[in-house]
Amino acid sequence: MNAPLKLSKDELEILRDFERSELESIKNFRDEKRKLEETARLTLQKDKRINIRLSSRDLERIQKKAAKEGIPYQTLISSTLHKFVTGKLKSVG
Repeated sequence: MNAPLKLSKDELEILRDFERSELESIKNFRDEKRKLEETARLTLQKDKRINIRLSSRDLERIQKKAAKEGIPYQTLISSTLHKFVTGKLKSVG
């Protein structure tokens, strides 16, 4: 007997869109994939080092959040800064 498939909220949304035929194939998939891979490579390339001072309390909170996400805390900080400078960080409140 197979266990029921457990899908995340995002996966359920993709499945619903697929079942409604709302998804479209990407024209020139290989070219688009290559462009996206190159963009990701350049975005993720870390070629500068900085030093910052944080309060112990903030660093502990960051480390706890990173542990919850299963990523190193430096990666969480870098990702958050990247989202901020690209306008993808949404304000809370």
